[in-house]
Amino acid sequence: MGVEERGMQMLKEFREFAMKGNVVDLAVGVIIGAAFGAIVNSLVGDVIMPIIGAATGGLDFSNYFTPLSAKVTAANLADAKKQGAVLAWGSFLTLTINFIIIAFVLFLVIRAMNKLKRKEEVAPAGPPKPSAEVELLTEIRDLLKKS
Repeated sequence: MGVEERGMQMLKEFREFAMKGNVVDLAVGVIIGAAFGAIVNSLVGDVIMPIIGAATGGLDFSNYFTPLSAKVTAANLADAKKQGAVLAWGSFLTLTINFIIIAFVLFLVIRAMNKLKRKEEVAPAGPPKPSAEVELLTEIRDLLKKS
């Protein structure tokens, strides 16, 4: 088998792999997850953190840091990072809140889906329809009762 034939065979195998349902489903999940992450980041950064900041007198966690070098004299995180090593614990706190919100929302979604599944499983489909022989025997029985 030549190099060209092996290359074509590998391309064919890759195409078959990439078009399998589970790979496509995974790709869709990653894309939706990224979009959902952006929404949650906006929710935390634009809604929740400003409310916390207003309730605590203008507290903004994203700008909190601890300098790890004597060279760091800046008052905001961006300038402090340029001056030297800093421990940006405010950013970490914001990302932790993002994670908790994402995990909670996913918990609610999965819980709702499981509830719907259980309802479908619990709902009886009704009694099965009797077979043709049983129906025929029932008719004969009913006719015999009448006579």
